[in-house]
Amino acid sequence: MEPLRSSILAAADNDLIRRVVATAPGTRQIVARFVPGETVADALGAVRELAADGRCATLDYLGEYTRDAGLVEQTVDTYLRLLDALSVEGLSGSAEVSVKLSALTVAGDEALAARNLRRICAAAEDCGTTVTVDMEDHTTTDGTLRVVGEARRTWPWVGAVVQSYLTRTESDVAALAHKGSRVRLCKGAYAEPADVVHPDAHAVDLSYVRCANLLLEGGAYAMFATHDPRLVGLLRQRTRWYGRERGSYEYQMLYGVRPDEQRRLAAEGETVRVYVPFGEQWYGYLMRRLAERPANLALFLRALASRS
Repeated sequence: MEPLRSSILAAADNDLIRRVVATAPGTRQIVARFVPGETVADALGAVRELAADGRCATLDYLGEYTRDAGLVEQTVDTYLRLLDALSVEGLSGSAEVSVKLSALTVAGDEALAARNLRRICAAAEDCGTTVTVDMEDHTTTDGTLRVVGEARRTWPWVGAVVQSYLTRTESDVAALAHKGSRVRLCKGAYAEPADVVHPDAHAVDLSYVRCANLLLEGGAYAMFATHDPRLVGLLRQRTRWYGRERGSYEYQMLYGVRPDEQRRLAAEGETVRVYVPFGEQWYGYLMRRLAERPANLALFLRALASRS
């Protein structure tokens, strides 16, 4: 399974494969399952759909590792327009935004990323919502946590993200696990060298549970990002064990993945937030979703075959 995952992740950086996938007749059908569209209007439509049955959203304008200053400014402008639209439509209580720092800068300029993040956070504050800073590959972890820490001096609600497949993550969580700290805990979806990650899926799961316990014990607002039914069941037990009331933590799942489970949890009174990506740069995101779950790859290949 791991060789297949690594191959799919490698394809995410292959321009030839990207062009083939982007032009294949069945691509749009499968992309629409995971990405509701390319525009702010598409993103707002997804928020309204989710809010109708009690689910929240976090909106990600797709793009990362930007090399063009104009594209960086376009990304920031899109977030500002999105936040304004959420406020105008009365959806700020149902949705926040997620941002990748590599989409807010050029050539790894951390200061530029921090300045652009401040612009987005200020707009989010004006609109009555929050921002979570996505985590990317392991080479960006220290820089991302620095920028998040700086932003939190002004906006303590800025969310951090940690990935349980990295061996360093438990120590990162220990530093983040305090009252008022918003932390999204996920497994991780980037191709990483063996010396920085846990050796297998079981070890990643164990790390996830240890990190979850740290967050719950420390009083952080934990955002549990997982579709694994075993983990969801265990997390529900752990929240009760630590005496956590509903609303002091939440579950997060991806748009288009296990929507019935999302609705079930929301109907039971749990806070469920759906990660909603939108924009033209959907290819890398799609590849990571296919790598996470072989069933997604089979679905994608069947869609392509049926339209070819």
